[in-house]
Amino acid sequence: MTHRWRRASAVPAVLVAGLLAFQSGCVERDRDGAAERGLFQAVLDRQAEAVLAGDREAYLSTVDPRADGYRDAQRTVFGNLARLPVDHWSYRVTATGDDAFPLPEDGGAGPRRVAVRAELRYRFEGYDPAPVRDVEYLTLTERKGRWYVSSDSDGDSDSDSDSDGDGDGGASGGRRGTQQLWEQGEMTVVRGERSLVLGVGRPEFDLRALADDADRAVPGAGEAWPRDWPRRVLVQAPATLERMAGLLGGPPSSYRGIAAVTTGEAGGGGGAPAERIVVNPEAYWLLGEEGRRIVMTHEVTHVATREHTTESTPLWLSEGFADWAAYRGVDRSPARIAPLLTDAVRDGEVPRRLPTDEEFAFDGDADRLARSYESGWLLCRMVAQRWGEEKLVELYLAAGESGGGMDPVVREVLGTGMDQLTERWREYVRRELGGR
Repeated sequence: MTHRWRRASAVPAVLVAGLLAFQSGCVERDRDGAAERGLFQAVLDRQAEAVLAGDREAYLSTVDPRADGYRDAQRTVFGNLARLPVDHWSYRVTATGDDAFPLPEDGGAGPRRVAVRAELRYRFEGYDPAPVRDVEYLTLTERKGRWYVSSDSDGDSDSDSDSDGDGDGGASGGRRGTQQLWEQGEMTVVRGERSLVLGVGRPEFDLRALADDADRAVPGAGEAWPRDWPRRVLVQAPATLERMAGLLGGPPSSYRGIAAVTTGEAGGGGGAPAERIVVNPEAYWLLGEEGRRIVMTHEVTHVATREHTTESTPLWLSEGFADWAAYRGVDRSPARIAPLLTDAVRDGEVPRRLPTDEEFAFDGDADRLARSYESGWLLCRMVAQRWGEEKLVELYLAAGESGGGMDPVVREVLGTGMDQLTERWREYVRRELGGR
């Protein structure tokens, strides 16, 4: 046993020596990597401090002086941010090099560049209860021993920009942070009594009309949702449908014909970041005054209910509640408010169930989407009429806290099962919409 032990122990002794040397090299490289990462963090820290201080020169001192296109864009970005009530702005480097994203090839002839992924956290005073988080994919370039931010689009596979000024054009990494309105061009800011409206490529007259619409919608949403919420909203008005899609992270076709969208409508929970109401410039302005009021009240209601809307809240309830709030007091018959569902019911096609979350998807099936919204609205309208508006609010709150499964929620709040509620709703739909 001793002999075997000695032979076995001799091999690890050699391996340990090599391993120690290898680990020593790794430690040195890790130290070098950590030190360099600290340099990148310091650049972004200086940029964040400049935003908070409103110091334009300090902000531009972190931007690559030879990245002409990117530098011009950052002048505009800083000017836009200076118009906003920013009370928190910070970055945290989360990955560098290939761990962040692959940089486009430059032939090795240019200065040293490093890909950096960073978490951006920002908050607008009076509108965001907690900092909003975003991911930035940045390129940092070293010039004469100093690091600068030189691009925010090198990770975008669709980018055709030449933001680092070297004539290479775009990249193929396929990653880019969520687009922000203040990055889409010179921004106009209009402050309403209960709203902050940001617009790019829109006349100030339109933005003031949006602020008026939002200011009128806030009290209506507050009457429907008599719980604590900020009663202030932030509205974004991009120049085109394509720019709207850039803000929301989807294809433009998903939002065609939809007048406005509130970010993060489904999911979230306690401590949720503030909502952004994004207006579709191709659809919103086609509406009359009453139509705009209905749309804006619907979206503002999502802002009001955001803290209590979780993954457990079915979309027929969250969207139905927002529509119920928007149509309260509107002198229209149910058949006029729900025309597509009315047509189906009068053809003898009463829906057998409430719509699934998937049926609320912005996937181009406009008729299915409209019927889903109409179905949710009629369910919430029925609950408010049969059990009372306070019970409808209680149902919403309980659904968000349930962790999943509506049957026990419905039994606790309304004293009936989900199957029975669905049958009541089907009869209600048939009666209200004039079906056979």
